[in-house]
Amino acid sequence: MTKQIDIRWQECLQILADNLTATAFQTWFAPIVPLEYKDGVLVLQVKSQFIAEYIEDNYINLLSRTIIRVYGIGTKLEYRVLIDSTSGAGSTIPSSGSIRENELKENNLSSFAPVKAQQDNFETQLNELYTFESFISGEPNKLARTAGVAVSKQPGFTAFNPLFIYGGSGVGKTHLANAIGNQAKLLNPQARVLYVSANTFKLQFQDAHNLNKIPDFLNFYQSVDVLIVDDIQYFAGLKGTQDTFFHIFNYLQQSRKQLILTSDRPPLALRDIEDRLLTRFKWGLAAEIKRPDYQLRHDILVSKMRRDGIELSEDVIEFIATNVTDSVRDLEGVLASLLAHSTLTNSPIDIRLAEMVVSRIVQFAPQNNSMDEITGAVSEHFNIDERFIKGKGRSRQIMLARHVSMYLCKEMCENLSLAEIGKYFGQRSHATVLHSANTMRAQLEYDPVLRQHIQQIRAALKR
Repeated sequence: MTKQIDIRWQECLQILADNLTATAFQTWFAPIVPLEYKDGVLVLQVKSQFIAEYIEDNYINLLSRTIIRVYGIGTKLEYRVLIDSTSGAGSTIPSSGSIRENELKENNLSSFAPVKAQQDNFETQLNELYTFESFISGEPNKLARTAGVAVSKQPGFTAFNPLFIYGGSGVGKTHLANAIGNQAKLLNPQARVLYVSANTFKLQFQDAHNLNKIPDFLNFYQSVDVLIVDDIQYFAGLKGTQDTFFHIFNYLQQSRKQLILTSDRPPLALRDIEDRLLTRFKWGLAAEIKRPDYQLRHDILVSKMRRDGIELSEDVIEFIATNVTDSVRDLEGVLASLLAHSTLTNSPIDIRLAEMVVSRIVQFAPQNNSMDEITGAVSEHFNIDERFIKGKGRSRQIMLARHVSMYLCKEMCENLSLAEIGKYFGQRSHATVLHSANTMRAQLEYDPVLRQHIQQIRAALKR
């Protein structure tokens, strides 16, 4: 590997790191080795065919755009799967993603050619994977999603114009904004729908200003039917950019065209944004997407698990949903890491692997609750005296509390043997403890009421 190849690939890695979660970057891209760049072909060495296929399925658009920015238009990509580390022998897999000139249009002033020349070949820049079907609905995003569906059916003709979607990082704002655009385009293929980040808009404006092409810039944006601007907070302090966007906003709004804006905070909390823009941001609907609650996190994990063909037991899903609480991106990062570790090490995805992966993403320390604490929490939750849980009573409620206690003790007290747990619960055998734990684990797969009981007891133990 020449030094020049390494320098260029480091530039690529920097761009990728800026656009991915730390977990996704470390799992899929950090281990890649650039082998060769010759005759316009970049060869990247990966550890397995699975990694190449996963990158192709999930990150090829980002990787393609990154490579063309660093290595130039026309660059072709190939993966080399290392088979024998001693001899360096391997198999070559060509990338199925095409790296075309129009991949750069989001940063290229050719996008601002006269409208008629662009009419039949309009690049939306939407992510086609972001749809309403793949956007899991729950209480934290219900209002924003409902408004988004209404906008997608009648863009520009609802009370939600602009639709201002705000919330913390990784909660799904970009996904929802793209879903609205994709659905609007599906319902009206002739509509000119455009997704653009605030930073890209800023760079385009600066280039247009430097090249004296502001009229072309305005002409292009005023021709759009649905304009989606992501992370509008990055307009802060940019007077020229704000002035130009103000005129575009007015033109589109008065023409009954739809504006969709996203931000990490509500309009009132934006800083260094002109008052006239802030006023217009509040004309329509400001809809917050909150951090996903437990149920939404659980549903997202189940959906992504089915989509990616991953098999997870209910206790692993529950563990991740309980401990990874900040964003959907973190949930996706955990699943990607679990899949990578399981595939590369040929090991099952169990609680121990989940704990290891989660501890690298969030501040997490495995709980070391005692059997007294666990039984006490179960006793309080079910309002049953601890003596009955440890005794010989066989009423339905007592049996449930006993099974739950044994299951949680087995899961959370790793230093204890099944025999020790059985002795604690009235001199029961290790086989009885194992049976109770297996019964609970199987029931968790289909019983949402039991899942809620377990989740609430775990939450109580953390306090």
